[in-house]
Amino acid sequence: MSQSPSTLKSLLDVFDSIQSPRSARGTRYPLPAILSLILLAVLSGCKNHSQISLFGKTRRALLKRLGFRPPKYSRKKTTEISAPSEDTLTRVLASLSPTQINEAFARFLSRMVGRGAQAAIDGKALRGADEYVLSVFANDIRQVVWQEDVGRSKENELSCLERSLSTILSRYPNLRLFTGDDAYAKSDPYNRINNLTYTLPLAVRVKKAGLRLLIDFHYSDTWADPGKQSKPAAWKDLEFDQLEDKMFRYNYKCIDTFKKAGAMPDYVQVGNEITPGMLWPDGQVGGAYDTPELWSKLGRLLKAAVRGVREASFSKMHKLIVHIDRGGSWDGTKWFFDNLIKQEVPFDIIGESYYPFYHGNLASLTTCLNNAAERYGKPIVIAETDFPWDEGDLAGKETAGFTPGKAGQIAFIEAAEKIVKAVPNGKGIGIFYWGAEYLPVPGVNLGGYDRRSFFDRDGNALASLDTFGRMAKEKK
Repeated sequence: MSQSPSTLKSLLDVFDSIQSPRSARGTRYPLPAILSLILLAVLSGCKNHSQISLFGKTRRALLKRLGFRPPKYSRKKTTEISAPSEDTLTRVLASLSPTQINEAFARFLSRMVGRGAQAAIDGKALRGADEYVLSVFANDIRQVVWQEDVGRSKENELSCLERSLSTILSRYPNLRLFTGDDAYAKSDPYNRINNLTYTLPLAVRVKKAGLRLLIDFHYSDTWADPGKQSKPAAWKDLEFDQLEDKMFRYNYKCIDTFKKAGAMPDYVQVGNEITPGMLWPDGQVGGAYDTPELWSKLGRLLKAAVRGVREASFSKMHKLIVHIDRGGSWDGTKWFFDNLIKQEVPFDIIGESYYPFYHGNLASLTTCLNNAAERYGKPIVIAETDFPWDEGDLAGKETAGFTPGKAGQIAFIEAAEKIVKAVPNGKGIGIFYWGAEYLPVPGVNLGGYDRRSFFDRDGNALASLDTFGRMAKEKK
């Protein structure tokens, strides 16, 4: 690995985020310096504490650049910088969680490998040994940024890479699912690509990484939301009874496909922001469509979807989420779920979208979530939310009292977390942040979500990612 000033500074910065468990009194070496030295030594081939200590002793200039200093108090007056001993290394590493170190290094990688960077991944046999190692070489910075011990079989390379990458994944990845065929999906990748062919390999990766999975059915060839719930083109001429049957068979097929691939979802969302219904006009409700007949049709479509999901699952039951976009409106939430429950649609969790620039202030969110928990007795999640880290985004719009910017993004996330945690009887169970991975894509209109993600324009992880990650770990 390069030992340029910028590389070393990035290393020290990310390790500085780890709180030292050691007493400040009598501590000789700064924790970021020790961890940076260990990492550089390991990437240079050191296998144990003795070799790491020797690595430091033979690189005095590096020690100085990492922040090691001569001892303040010593019987022998000396200006010589010394490396940590084996005992010191053992004590320091024993006092820390491996997860802390892995996550800090993941943040370092996100800083070093910028947006649009290319990486080469290769497995090599170690000379003189029957062992393999997997290396990731970042082309733009001309250095190896990761190595993973593969073991004695080259077939282990893929699983080793998955372990390396999983440190930067969310605990509950949310994969949307569109209905279009492959040709249609490829015709407009951003707006259509998320069909079963595309989503299945992603789901397999999620489950192999040991994470839980939510599948969000849109029941459309593209995005479905309160402004559009377009019926799939291949379903547009179906009579209602045929459409109801199609919903059963489509949901059964998808879940059965995930199951056979070893990617059974843990959560299934039957529709995306379906406040105005879905599969328009057959399942449309609200406004001029707020009639008993149309609510009955929406209920039948949802029950067909649930039946398909459950019959394909057998004993591996999912948690079923019904998702609307009324996180700041108790009246709207009550109207929807009162009508839905009349249709006897089975579900497990209430999902609410809440965007402060659309759905009102945090007091409205609090009222809505608390009242819903009390009235319906079901767990509740904020199924979508975000907030801009870009100070120029949403200029002049109401943002629930928070100022757009990096600090404002963190403050908003922490405030939403407190509200969810305070829902009575422990019914507030979590938050899904929408578009956390977004980065600018030339020529593609991302609707501003690249300015509300957890990464800046250059692909550097923002502090909000740490904030959200802490929330996920505390939830375990």
